Amino acid sequence: MRKLAHPFQVLFSELAQRSLDASFSSSYDPYGRFISAAVKGRRYWYFDTQDHQGRRKRSYVGPMDDTEITKRVEAFRELKDDIRARRKMVSALVNQAGLPKPDRTAGDIVEALAHAGFFRMRGVLVGSVAFQTYSALLGAYLPEASMMTGDADFAQFHSISVAIGDAMPPILDILEKVDPSFEPIPHVSGKPASTRFVTSSGFKVEFLTPNRGPEAYNDRPARMPALGGAAAQPLRFLDFLIFDPRRTVMLHRAGIPVNVPAPERYAVHKLIVSTRRKTGGDDSAKSRKDLWQAQQLMEAMIELKMNDDLADVFAEAMDRGPSWRAAISSALRRLPAESGDKIIGGIGEGLKNLSMDPEKYLPRLPGTERKDIEKSTGNGEDYRP
Repeated sequence: MRKLAHPFQVLFSELAQRSLDASFSSSYDPYGRFISAAVKGRRYWYFDTQDHQGRRKRSYVGPMDDTEITKRVEAFRELKDDIRARRKMVSALVNQAGLPKPDRTAGDIVEALAHAGFFRMRGVLVGSVAFQTYSALLGAYLPEASMMTGDADFAQFHSISVAIGDAMPPILDILEKVDPSFEPIPHVSGKPASTRFVTSSGFKVEFLTPNRGPEAYNDRPARMPALGGAAAQPLRFLDFLIFDPRRTVMLHRAGIPVNVPAPERYAVHKLIVSTRRKTGGDDSAKSRKDLWQAQQLMEAMIELKMNDDLADVFAEAMDRGPSWRAAISSALRRLPAESGDKIIGGIGEGLKNLSMDPEKYLPRLPGTERKDIEKSTGNGEDYRP
């Protein structure tokens, strides 16, 4: 594993702080501009932006001789200067440091939802788009983190959506500003609320929420008051994933402040869901990608001496019951021998540091069983995405 050079780690930390500060500093679109115009001998401020078809949209702000309004215009100019500086930081981190960035569509969608307040309302970016942020967050290069993706997944606890007393604008309106071809996909239950939206090119956006109730709830979209009319698909194990998320920055445009799952939770969650996919076709490919991402994150965290964080979350998952233990143990047995031994050894060291008994939590991988697994999986190569 190759670590990110220290100067680039410092640069990313500065970008993260400045991006977060900027997200609180203006209610105006940072890609628009203020202009002045004379009307009947008096000058007024207007704000120019563009719609999704590139047409100019002008809105009235107020008279130039209103000192409070002019102060806001001056503050916005400072924000614009900061945007230019942050764009240079993002460019250096991507082009010089070689950190991964999202594809244009995914980045624009995350940015649009961020500006609409999704992350302010404690939403969490999940899935492969979130995985792309971990290289910068950890300060280490993860193999294949720059993989293309045709979807973006967003999660929020239902209890938070209900409790915050705030709501985003209509989700479809937000998405259509990125791509006018976005359309809601009818839910399989036949309920009118949609949890997924898709473009004419096939890019999907899905909203998720944890399911802590019966399995039957998986077939019912959950109404989410904060999500601008969108519902969310209830999923098992998601509460484990999005608990206590991390703030970081997606390397797109001038940097987008986002919430993502803690990397140790992402890794253990991927172990679990890799065993829950159906066999064959696209699900098998997703299962291989799940396991690959889990392996890369766990190996990186162990090399970065983050054993304790990984071990703590690993033990939490194993303590959740027999089905969790069975899923995690099954996934670990699918890892190539060298990687599996390294990960189990690293977690064991972390458990000892936390005064926990490794024998209680770590599955045994007998040598004969391991050889059979290597023979059938080609030492793990068949699960690479």
